[in-house]
Amino acid sequence: MGNCFVSPSKVRRISNILLASALVGLLAGCASRPTNVLLPVADTSPSSSKVEMLVATTRSRSSNPAQMYTGERGLAPSFAEITVSIPPPSVRKVGEVAWPKKLPSNPATDFAVVQAQELTLQTAKGWLSASVRKSPDHSVLVFIHGFNNRFEDAVYRFAQIAKDTDTQSVPILVTWPSRGSALAYGYDRESTNYTRNALELLFQYLARDPQIKEVSILAHSMGNWLALEGLRQMAIRNGGLPAKFKNVMLAAPDVDVDVFRTQIADMGKQHPQFTLFVSQDDRALKVSRRVWGDIPRLGSIDPEQAPYKEELASNNITVIDLTKIKSGDRLHHGKFASSPQIVQLIGARMAGGQTLTDNRIGLGDTIIHATTGAAAAAGSAAGLVIAAPVAAVDQNSRENLGNHIGALTGSQTSQKSSAGKECVGSAASTKDCKK
Repeated sequence: MGNCFVSPSKVRRISNILLASALVGLLAGCASRPTNVLLPVADTSPSSSKVEMLVATTRSRSSNPAQMYTGERGLAPSFAEITVSIPPPSVRKVGEVAWPKKLPSNPATDFAVVQAQELTLQTAKGWLSASVRKSPDHSVLVFIHGFNNRFEDAVYRFAQIAKDTDTQSVPILVTWPSRGSALAYGYDRESTNYTRNALELLFQYLARDPQIKEVSILAHSMGNWLALEGLRQMAIRNGGLPAKFKNVMLAAPDVDVDVFRTQIADMGKQHPQFTLFVSQDDRALKVSRRVWGDIPRLGSIDPEQAPYKEELASNNITVIDLTKIKSGDRLHHGKFASSPQIVQLIGARMAGGQTLTDNRIGLGDTIIHATTGAAAAAGSAAGLVIAAPVAAVDQNSRENLGNHIGALTGSQTSQKSSAGKECVGSAASTKDCKK
């Protein structure tokens, strides 16, 4: 009788190959929306609105002009100005990003970039100065996106927020290096830490500029950690926060409640007016809570329960509970931006000087994150079997899962990167790509 023993390494190798083949076949048969949508097109729709924004980023530049910036970390902050065309209300509902179904984008029906230009630090300062002078109240709105956002996600979501809030403030997008994948949670979190100093430098500049009379900050999800850390650093360095920092809006913050207590304390008593958007049915934050040792996340607390009610009141933090608000976001994590009522409320409050976001996490990503985190960390592909059927029904999950197949299975599946290069495996880094 021959030797029937099969080594564990051979079993793993065979199962990895079979799994990779099955998943690649599954993903190849699924249609998805175009990516790399930032190549400027002609402004052919006079009825479309235009949102002009300044971009400050710690992402690495992309060689692909339709992508502009990757999910990797740049060696120094970069700047750009981008103008997004937004189709008229007859085409798009408030709270929706009208992603193009095909390229090039059609400004009459889609969100479309009609101008995009990288700037030096000096030209960025000049752009901001000229824009602030045209602002009715000489104010700026800084938006910091959350976990799992590609550069184009952040640009289009902020354009939607700026339009739907009807803000008169100058829009400044702060975008940090996120790989746009649910399985890159650890990388994304470290990227917010990587960006803290750059954000503080921006805050310090806004504080010093005499033309700027008011600064509002809107952060979403993991971006709240970055916003709070930037404010905390500035407060410690300066002995407090400037009075012109009026409103800080924390939407679904993926922040440990215990850490938040210390961050607020470090800012001192004269901190900005904080508005906290919470939702107890936020599924993404439930997953995050499990990841971070079962400590409640700030964005999913019950603000009527002790000790939160007393602590929020003592710090003069306004709370807007979105638990009962319905929106198209199945994870209930992006209600602040996708709910027409809430996004218009934000705009009305800001316009009146009163005190008061997208994520790309699909349903499949939540299950992937909850069931395969340990397997992914260990480099095993076995856990992905559970996620494969779920990924088939959710576009964002399909894209995110596809980016990780090669990395977790060790397969040599070839695909085209966003920069048009041939890549091996997941091609998470441009180092793995060859022209």
